[in-house]
Amino acid sequence: MRVFMNEPVEKMDRPYARRWWALLVLCLSLLMIVMANTALTVAAPSMTQDLGLTSTDLQWVIDGYTIPYAALMLLFAAIGDKYSRRGALVLGLVLFGGGAIWGSLVDSATGVIAARAVMGVGAALIMPATLSLLAATFPRAERTKAITLWAGTAGFAIAAGPLIAGMLLESSGWQSTFLINVPVIALAIVGTFVLVPPSKAAHSPRIDYAGGLLSVVWIAALVFTLIEAPHGWDAKALTGTVVTVVGLVAFVLWELHHPHPLLDPRRFANRTFTGANIAVVLFLLAVFGAFYYLTQHLQFVLQYDALETGIRMLPLAGAVFAGSALTGYLTPRIGMKATIVAGMVGGTTSLVLLTQVDKSSSYGDFVAPLIALGLAIGLALSPCTDAIMGAFPEEELGVGSAVNDTSQELGGAIGIAILGSLLSTSYSSNLSDATADSKLPADALSQAQDSVAAGYGVAQGIGDQARQLAEQAARATDPQQAAQLKEQAGQLTDGAHRMADAVGSSFADAVAHTSLVGAAILGVGAVSVAFLLPGKDRTAGAGMESDSEPGEETRTSGALEKEPEYTGPNP
Repeated sequence: MRVFMNEPVEKMDRPYARRWWALLVLCLSLLMIVMANTALTVAAPSMTQDLGLTSTDLQWVIDGYTIPYAALMLLFAAIGDKYSRRGALVLGLVLFGGGAIWGSLVDSATGVIAARAVMGVGAALIMPATLSLLAATFPRAERTKAITLWAGTAGFAIAAGPLIAGMLLESSGWQSTFLINVPVIALAIVGTFVLVPPSKAAHSPRIDYAGGLLSVVWIAALVFTLIEAPHGWDAKALTGTVVTVVGLVAFVLWELHHPHPLLDPRRFANRTFTGANIAVVLFLLAVFGAFYYLTQHLQFVLQYDALETGIRMLPLAGAVFAGSALTGYLTPRIGMKATIVAGMVGGTTSLVLLTQVDKSSSYGDFVAPLIALGLAIGLALSPCTDAIMGAFPEEELGVGSAVNDTSQELGGAIGIAILGSLLSTSYSSNLSDATADSKLPADALSQAQDSVAAGYGVAQGIGDQARQLAEQAARATDPQQAAQLKEQAGQLTDGAHRMADAVGSSFADAVAHTSLVGAAILGVGAVSVAFLLPGKDRTAGAGMESDSEPGEETRTSGALEKEPEYTGPNP
């Protein structure tokens, strides 16, 4: 019996027998790279305290992973298609694991940022490889079910990251959130060689490296601009904007005239392909934006620790799987368009529920929005992914995967940039109004306005001053001096409570206001996607509605069967 799987999937005359075990390995690899970001949301406070990170340092710890991850996927996917999709996956796992080990050993902000960047490069290899290997390994009749499980894993990882990080932080330092990846990565590498068959494009032209480089430039510049713009349109943000526009225009012009483009812009003339990508971007905008402020509210306003926060995100994870199950049942019956739009409406409903958040809200008020958001993720993501993948022939499965994954990353980056910036501005304004009649020094107010964590830090500082004065009063021998100190301590204690209440209510109101804007964006997006996507009768060949086997026409045309056929440029 063979230990390693070496027969290319393209040479098999029947569906690969162990394809569902191979899917488990692919989903395990996907789980790690998605959790790498969501776990950091609860590990960040410990990391900040231990390494003395500034807010800028912490931002780049997060975004040092995101930029290479988003920018390199398209080029790496094309390389994987041509040479080896499984090879790209293994190389990505090695880089990701190496970056994780490095990140656990460093003791500086620069070291952590560099380690996270290496992990981001690894993730850019892993993400498109998992989906392209899935699509190559499964026959068309089963591919939709496999994609549903793949997408459900990604949604589950969003909620599982904080839970696992919280469990680790109960007994270990933030380094454990890096090291936990290592044994899982080792298992995934072994599983890849044993269970995942090699795959590459049967007929792949020479790679368009110039187009790949231009894609790296404009996507990296776009993500960089999204990171910098919320802090003000300074020279860095303006430079990023210029590079983004110039790079995108150059990329489009180059691809339109290249005989074998990396990604031909003409694909976006297809309604199904464009509509699915728009849905992914807008949906992930809402999901990551909401996740960004929900975890902060649970940790800082409701004062749950890392583990308690992770546990309270579990309704989201469970709802993702329920939504994925519904997708498999509903899509063949009501069509891809209805399922995607229903998911976007569900996401909009979740954000509308969050507009009711105020300073008196308890965790119970968040359960319904979390469940609605999880169901929406399960409903929307897999049919979008299936539609996008269906737009590409077998030779370009990696590129199709990269398009889907890049849309997800850009949606998440845009969501955190737009909704995160709005949250910060709203919180700052609310706190200024709430403390207008107080005698809080201007520098303390400015510090408190930086973030909800900083606001509670200022309140704690005032409380510490009160305790110091109370201790001095207890030691004072002069009764009059003791009385004065005690009175001052009481005033400061009262001020600390008022400050903490102001911070909590200001942030809660900011969450409600930001959720309203997010709901408006996603709601308008749902209407736009509903008009853009063709109905069920025009998408009979769409991923989840096809029962054809590999090699048949729908394997290469997928969701585009009823759309004008894409032929690409003439060589």
